[in-house]
Amino acid sequence: MLARVWSASIVGIDAVKVGVEVDVSGGLPGIVILGLPDSAIQESKERVKATLKNTGFGFPMRKIVINLTPADLRKEGPAFDLPISVGILAASEQVKADLLGDFLFLGELSLDGSLRPVSGVLPIAATAQKMGISGLVVPADNAQEAAVVAGLAVYSCNNITDVVALLNNPGNYQPVKLKAIGENFTATSLNLADLQDVKGQSHARRALEIAAAGGHNLIFVGPPGSGKTMLARRLPGILPPLEFSESLEVTRIHSVAGLLKNRGSLVRDRPFRSPHHSASGPSLVGGGSFPRPGEISLSHRGILFLDELTEFKRDVLEFLRQPLEDGYVTISRTRQSVVFPAQFTLVASTNPCPCGYYGDTIQECTCSPRQREQYWAKLSGPLMDRIDLQVAVNRLKPEEITQTITTGEPSKSVRERVQKARNIATNRFQSEINLRCNAQMQSRHLQTWCKLDDASKNLLEAAIRKLGLSARASDRILKVARTIADLAGEENLKPQYVAEAIQYRTIDRMQ
Repeated sequence: MLARVWSASIVGIDAVKVGVEVDVSGGLPGIVILGLPDSAIQESKERVKATLKNTGFGFPMRKIVINLTPADLRKEGPAFDLPISVGILAASEQVKADLLGDFLFLGELSLDGSLRPVSGVLPIAATAQKMGISGLVVPADNAQEAAVVAGLAVYSCNNITDVVALLNNPGNYQPVKLKAIGENFTATSLNLADLQDVKGQSHARRALEIAAAGGHNLIFVGPPGSGKTMLARRLPGILPPLEFSESLEVTRIHSVAGLLKNRGSLVRDRPFRSPHHSASGPSLVGGGSFPRPGEISLSHRGILFLDELTEFKRDVLEFLRQPLEDGYVTISRTRQSVVFPAQFTLVASTNPCPCGYYGDTIQECTCSPRQREQYWAKLSGPLMDRIDLQVAVNRLKPEEITQTITTGEPSKSVRERVQKARNIATNRFQSEINLRCNAQMQSRHLQTWCKLDDASKNLLEAAIRKLGLSARASDRILKVARTIADLAGEENLKPQYVAEAIQYRTIDRMQ
């Protein structure tokens, strides 16, 4: 007997429909799996055999050939346990085959027959809906994740016995209903660090607000203990919440990576990723034999925080240049090439020199000019060009440290201003595709929305000559000035906005 069951495999953050063909015929008992399976799929032979016996189903002691189509696509993961089991049961006439062509099956099997959740269910559900699959059978823990896709009937099953009962008596089962989200979609209330706890540092706080309002890349430079990391970790608290469409994008990436903490709901808060400085290039941009998203894709629509930036290897940091410019990264392998989205805001911090005290008013720097030059040589000019806000963070005065009364503005108030500025940008970019904030503007957009009067133009030209700025750096100054004007509720760029944007080129002035 021959049976065909539908499943799917992840390629990048998309899914490809996979046919699981099972043939049970005469010959020496055994199982052969064809179609470029990985080790997890090869091991499913023993899992499926033990599971069917433990749950009371008969396992045919005949030759079983399982073909995964298309044969030239590499497949991986334990999600094929369930479709292989259903295929064997159908080929041995233990389950009706009437609905196999309409359903798509996903799930990892335990030896007692229970279904374990798998990763990548959301993109698979979206692909199944586009290809006309009417029903998706998944483990109970994946049901709400799959039900996000409209127009697809999702069936939740706890074990292989439930799946067999569903196929034999489909009228006794109803699709899963999605929990209320959609129009009532709001971010979860996390206990995020509050800006109100920050003492002093008004200049750095202002830079955080501008970065949040415009999606601008940001670096803090200062001596140890000046509060660089503390400031950076308070940026998520002033960011606007994810929109519903953005949440779908983020959830899709985290689903593929297997990082969904709560499989019953969407990711509702902007990602904040902080890899250690020992991270490799592939861990940042993604990779592997079966390409998986890296840190820059996991921080899509959110923040990538690189603490102690100069401790990262220079070649690793150079991997960031293209994604920062393009908003996506392409991972090429011999057999396939995949594209991962990577529209993130880069936030970094570093000391001004190896000892950390260059320019400090309290402790004297012990580094030679040559040492400082080698230290900054770890950060290339093209990479620094892509960082819009370069902010010096000085150590607090003794009276500021001992201050007990909090005078800082709370994150809630700052977030309201940020949201207003973002709304202004959203209205401005209504006719543009994939343009959500000022940092994503291209040169043609600057000509339309960043026009300068004579005074502002002369100011920018003087800064370009004095600091030796590149065309890219000057464009980023205009983007920052546009955000500052949005925060002020102004339509036109005034000289004071351009002047403030120029002041955020600290490293250009240091070199």
